[in-house]
Amino acid sequence: MGKQAGAFGLDVGTSRVVLAQQSEGGRYDYRSQLNAFVALPYSKMTENVLRKENIPHKVEGDQLIVHGNESERFADLLQMEARRPMTKGVLNPSETASGEMMRQLIQSLNGGEAGAGRSLYYSVPAAPLGEEANVTYHEATLGQILRDLGYTPKAINEGLAVVYGEMEETNYSGIGISCGGGLCNVCLAYLSVPVLSFAVPKAGDFIDQSAAQITGELSTRIRITKESNFHINGHYADKVQQVLGVYYDDMIKSLVDGLNHTLANTRNMPRIAKPVPIVLSGGTVMPAGFRERFEKILKESAFPLAISEVRMASDPLTATAKGALVAALAEA
Repeated sequence: MGKQAGAFGLDVGTSRVVLAQQSEGGRYDYRSQLNAFVALPYSKMTENVLRKENIPHKVEGDQLIVHGNESERFADLLQMEARRPMTKGVLNPSETASGEMMRQLIQSLNGGEAGAGRSLYYSVPAAPLGEEANVTYHEATLGQILRDLGYTPKAINEGLAVVYGEMEETNYSGIGISCGGGLCNVCLAYLSVPVLSFAVPKAGDFIDQSAAQITGELSTRIRITKESNFHINGHYADKVQQVLGVYYDDMIKSLVDGLNHTLANTRNMPRIAKPVPIVLSGGTVMPAGFRERFEKILKESAFPLAISEVRMASDPLTATAKGALVAALAEA
């Protein structure tokens, strides 16, 4: 792959936004922010403290809007749900501030620097069945925000970005899966060409919200539990973990069913001579035991494609951003 100074890869996720850039030494560098915000009552004291701590924020009338990583801490502290600019993989239509919040988050990731015409590939989800227009609006709006910030943007399918970021050794042939907050995105590519892509609307938020309803906990608190000490092994220490286990199984089965159904109904499937890998990425695959559980359910499903291995991405949280950057650098 070629090299271009100043190109960017951007993973625009429901849960996190991750910016990737290549350093002069050829290393990939990443910066990420939680894709969420909270509104606090304005006070000069609080504003001064936020500025002193370098916490991304803006003043809006009688409120302080804290966005990014610190929003979760404030939400947990104040026993409230953080607000989300995106839902189910796309901009949140019921959140009027979603576009402006995305602009603020992207600017904070790049230290407020102007795009200066540099190439930026940004991830977009595959459309869940019947929701194509939703994805079209999302892609166009993000593209406009990025152009306004001075970038030369181009959209890339999220699952394909995982293939580009993780499958150089198989000449970009395989199945890339990105399980984020809003969607699980899947793409089968052969020699870098996408053959099929789709999304399953059961992902991290589905697990958090379903478990919150059953346990009476806030979704934010469920998410923190899920990300800190949850292990998918069938032996759970308390009700929250047991409920998380139930909904993880539900999500994985929906993902495998979606794969089987889509492969069975795809016309003109290329004849792929060699078994291909499946790479799992995204924050929702992080709990210990996820890969093993996914592989077990996949094998039980009589999967129609020969699979060489099921493995985790080298870094599940940055795989999509890395692949978007690889695509941007290849165009140089």
